[in-house]
Amino acid sequence: MPLQDLLVAPAPVDAVALLDRLDHPVWIFDIDRSRVHWANREAVAMWQASSLQALCARDMAQGMSVAVSRRLRQYQADFQQSAARFGEQWTLYPGGVPVTMWVDFSGWPLADGRMAMLCSARRTGAEATPPDSLRSVDALLHTEVMTTLYSRAGRALYRNPTSRASVAPGADRLGTRLTDREDLRDLVTALQARGEAKLITRVRTAGGDRWHDLSARMCRDPATGRRALLVTEIDVSGLKQAQAQAQYLADHDQLTGLPNRNQVLKTFAQALRACRLRGDEAALVFIDLDHFKRVNDSLGHAVGDELLVQLARRLNDARRPGECVARLGGDEFLLMLPLRDVVATAMARADELVALIAQPVVLPQTELRVTPSIGISLFPQDGEDLDTLMRHADLAMYGAKAAGRGTAMRFRPEMTAAAQSRLALEVELRRALAQGQIGVHYQPRVEVASGRIVGAEALVRWRHPERGMIPPDVFISVCEDCGLIGELGAMVLEKACAQQVAWAAAGRVLTVSVNLSPRQFFAADLVAEIRDILTRTGCSPAAIELEITESVLLGHDDRTVTALEALGQMGLRIAIDDFGTGYSNLAYLHRYPVDTLKIDRSFIRALSERPAITEMIVTMCRMLGVTMVAEGVELAEQLDWLRGHAVHEYQGWLFGPAVAPEEFERRWMAAPAAVQ
Repeated sequence: MPLQDLLVAPAPVDAVALLDRLDHPVWIFDIDRSRVHWANREAVAMWQASSLQALCARDMAQGMSVAVSRRLRQYQADFQQSAARFGEQWTLYPGGVPVTMWVDFSGWPLADGRMAMLCSARRTGAEATPPDSLRSVDALLHTEVMTTLYSRAGRALYRNPTSRASVAPGADRLGTRLTDREDLRDLVTALQARGEAKLITRVRTAGGDRWHDLSARMCRDPATGRRALLVTEIDVSGLKQAQAQAQYLADHDQLTGLPNRNQVLKTFAQALRACRLRGDEAALVFIDLDHFKRVNDSLGHAVGDELLVQLARRLNDARRPGECVARLGGDEFLLMLPLRDVVATAMARADELVALIAQPVVLPQTELRVTPSIGISLFPQDGEDLDTLMRHADLAMYGAKAAGRGTAMRFRPEMTAAAQSRLALEVELRRALAQGQIGVHYQPRVEVASGRIVGAEALVRWRHPERGMIPPDVFISVCEDCGLIGELGAMVLEKACAQQVAWAAAGRVLTVSVNLSPRQFFAADLVAEIRDILTRTGCSPAAIELEITESVLLGHDDRTVTALEALGQMGLRIAIDDFGTGYSNLAYLHRYPVDTLKIDRSFIRALSERPAITEMIVTMCRMLGVTMVAEGVELAEQLDWLRGHAVHEYQGWLFGPAVAPEEFERRWMAAPAAVQ
């Protein structure tokens, strides 16, 4: 009786006895429990067990690889669906010694209804088989590389376990496995031309669509000799996802999620080409937030970042069909607007964006309002390539800032010359700092009651060798834009400290006040840098007053308090400059270690018409116990008002302008003047 004819359940006793008398190993394997259910004597001996009971008690899962376990489950599924039979070369390891055998597998229903497997093995003469052949067969079983032999019609002739596990229902043929029909055509074309092909493509698998690195090569079926196709596949979905994520990060701003400059160069350039082909026009809109540095410097970068996120969302939500928005970095945004009548509509759209951005932004701890300066360049009028249009939009944006900020401006050709002039000024400014062209002038601070000079404010001056005196309001903004403000501020402070020491040595002790920019104030090394300057010059900290703007106090957070306290502990005096023009709230000034409030010149100028605000500031200063200094005093009537309200000090053209230290000494050091 043939062995397969005995495969019925339950097995009759005589059938089991017959199987037991066979001269080759036969055993029944319980796949679910990874144990031998029954074995004949040859199988017990082959597995090196002392008895059938000992073999049945052995846990075959120990040492079983994932690939073998998966293969057995595949067999079980086949047995449950049909009376399938398989034959494969397997290497078994009884007692850890490799034994290569040809094993016939077929289903064997157990009494409890579960499907087990009948295994009938015979030796293959492995001692004559080259080791590489044995290893190649075993490798196909264990490898994670999906290996499939297809007929020329695309029908699977053989799949290794990994390939079989990946097959999706209804996608057994090669033509149904690939999701992209164009990839399938490319594969067939390459095979016809070269006999081999390689591509990364999406395939249908049991786990859904995946990305596979697929290699195909024409060959022959070793069983029939017919032409066949050998395909190997490696799942690279993780790599593709990582690449996609890396590409997303490369093309998008991590803070706002908007496309970044890298994406702009691709997307906007493509959009321009499309406009050119259609004959359309477009506008490039460059947006820069006004005074955004003040937010970062005074409220901190976390608040600044949240402000940028909300404004980016606002811009993105307001996009019209076809419009693109991106963040270039910092507080700069770029929009591309495809427009039919670009000249007539671009400015109107830009004005809408100005109003949109200027709306209040509500944050967890505060409410902010920022305005944008917007520059516009038009395609094709102002340029036909992205680089030119971006450059011209940037120039127009600077023109909007120069015009007062909070507005939009279209590019004009003359702006190019202005930009070149500004760039030349930046180059000359760097050279001026390196060559010591920039100096410090001093304006006297005078005691109102006595007319005695009690201090001086250090004010930076640049005497250009060819252009003469360049106003500070021209080059200070350049320093802020190009990052030189820290170097400039440190230079002014060192010169002021050295000058104070020189005057003290000559017998005239004056308090010298020095402006400190917000960027300097919030620098991590502020205290160390000031301490180093004081040490080098030998200046007493008590003789130096640092002036900060109200914007520094905008956040009134612990960082601001900590910085001011650290400076105060060094013995330095702290003054609030241009008081009344910024964001400060008089009610919380008591929180800060402030010594002096400098009343802005605009309030002094308006004394004859609107004295009430100045009176309120004076009253509050008196309540806080701080020194009052009036700025910009030019008329005797103004000085009389200050004297009548017991303001402590003043400075302005009524007494004298800021002059070089030599002139300061000539005018006022020999015989101190007084103004009655």
